[in-house]
Amino acid sequence: MMNLTKCTPKGIMVAGLSGGSGKSVAAVGITAALTEQGVRVAPFKKGPDYIDAGWLQLAAGRPCHNLDPYLMSAALIRHSCGKHAAGTQLAIVEGNRGLFDGVDLSGSYSSAELAAILRLPVILTVDCTKMTRTVAALVLGCQQLGGDIRIRGLVLNRIGSRRHERIIRQAVEHYTDVQVVGALPRLSTDVFPQRHIGITPCPEYAGAGEAVKKLAAMIREHVDLDAVLALAEPVLDGREETAAAPQRPDRGRDVRIGVIRDAAFQFYYPENLQALNQCGAELVEINALRAAALPEIDGLYIGGGFPETSLAQLAANSAFRHDLRQRVEDGMPVYAECGGLIYLCESLEIGGRAYELTGVYPVSLRMEKKPQAHGYTILEALANNAVYAPGSVIKGHEFRYSKVLSSAVKKENMAFAVQRGVGFAHGRDGLVYKNCLALYTHVHALGTPEWAEGFVGLVREKRFHQSR
Repeated sequence: MMNLTKCTPKGIMVAGLSGGSGKSVAAVGITAALTEQGVRVAPFKKGPDYIDAGWLQLAAGRPCHNLDPYLMSAALIRHSCGKHAAGTQLAIVEGNRGLFDGVDLSGSYSSAELAAILRLPVILTVDCTKMTRTVAALVLGCQQLGGDIRIRGLVLNRIGSRRHERIIRQAVEHYTDVQVVGALPRLSTDVFPQRHIGITPCPEYAGAGEAVKKLAAMIREHVDLDAVLALAEPVLDGREETAAAPQRPDRGRDVRIGVIRDAAFQFYYPENLQALNQCGAELVEINALRAAALPEIDGLYIGGGFPETSLAQLAANSAFRHDLRQRVEDGMPVYAECGGLIYLCESLEIGGRAYELTGVYPVSLRMEKKPQAHGYTILEALANNAVYAPGSVIKGHEFRYSKVLSSAVKKENMAFAVQRGVGFAHGRDGLVYKNCLALYTHVHALGTPEWAEGFVGLVREKRFHQSR
């Protein structure tokens, strides 16, 4: 193992030619293998993705932070990467989709754009199924399209035989200046546990730790880790972008905010939880599957997740559901995203059976086989919510399979006009009841700093009035 400097972290991006090309296998596996060998790895995930980030976090033994050119400025991206890579030896940024896949012809908000912002070299993963010499042509095309994007390494995936690997290596070395750093064999089963919506999240898979260990062993056998480290280049320290980050002097913890975090609700950006802390909140983790009631808290944050996979347990825990509903009736502030919104509705139907939920909102939902909304969003805040100032424009993302079957919520009572995306219904998002606000849209606290400030401010205000 080559020596790494202890003071200046280096970094690489692991990207793919397409979704499913093997970049998660490569990124998580390299992270796990290097971590096992004592390298301090700072993991990052491009885009609005909680699941891959969870596996990267497990592999590195430290939080994985998301970097997204749509949700945050270039200055904030460099600041976040520099800040969270500090004290480590290697930053590994996993891309998403194909390297150049963005939202328009120019590839806006793509992994390539993120690599350019961070000035990091790229290791490209290629699914080599039924291909040999064509792999070199694909690499050449990426180099030509990429301009100043520096593709330095190649991981060949789904290799069928030694001859298959040899021909591809010879072609790549002959026609390009890109180094093949690894060749992963074709496997009979998926490395990560799969289900109908993709990779199973870590918290829902009992064998996650063992899966990461097996993946690390495969990477050690088939990838030249010294070559990977040799391709890495210094990470921008982000000091000059510090002013772009939200400046929040520590005011102490004067309110308690519960965070429902269990197998059903697990989608939280580390920055969101940190932002609540910085705004003055002590965070209390709660398990909605097991707890009989909410603890003594001043407010509640319910993130996204997959409540449908734990629906029977959520419905069976009626004591907790009723207590949450009563707290809302008593005026406790609640902020919920996507899966959290679902939990606050009356019922969710799956497989022909409807399960009772908290009933805060008069809404019935059904899980569909195809996504009902998927992508980036832009919302404009209206006057009827207590978290965002009227006229505020926020960027976020939505990804849901739930469909609204019936709703007594009127369009004019919803908190946001949808400028981009689907939202809840009728071109609106944001269900409001008393001090409870629930959206299908997820926000990232770095790109939307007013979220934490507004929610903690509301919690503080209601606590102050209740204590008088």
